[in-house]
Amino acid sequence: MIHDDFYATVKLKTGEEIFSRVSATEEENKIYLILFNPIEIEEIRMRNGNTLGYRVEPWLKTSHDDMFIIDMDEVLVLSESENIEMIQAYEEYSVMNTIGGGYKGNSKLDSKMGYISSVDEARKTLENIYNKASASE
Repeated sequence: MIHDDFYATVKLKTGEEIFSRVSATEEENKIYLILFNPIEIEEIRMRNGNTLGYRVEPWLKTSHDDMFIIDMDEVLVLSESENIEMIQAYEEYSVMNTIGGGYKGNSKLDSKMGYISSVDEARKTLENIYNKASASE
């Protein structure tokens, strides 16, 4: 059974602190957390100690997945959050990474990225290269 989503800070036994939209599920008498677009949030402070803002980064920097399942046994603390600033930062990050841009590479193609062709044109070009290479052998 999957429970309703909620925003939460998750502190893992490894020391990592994650903010995410979370859902809990129970499978074979074990509880698992489903994390959607988990992020790490770092508070940016001015020299006088006042909070200037937050830096938001993906939890796993080299993964393009947006959903992770964690065994509840790996969780030290789970704290539901109603902090509007954290939720807004999370939502802005999530939108940027699912609609256009962000680290997932969902940007529009243009000619500056390299040669753009149709499938038929690319197939013909590759066939010509293959035929030339085969003929020279």
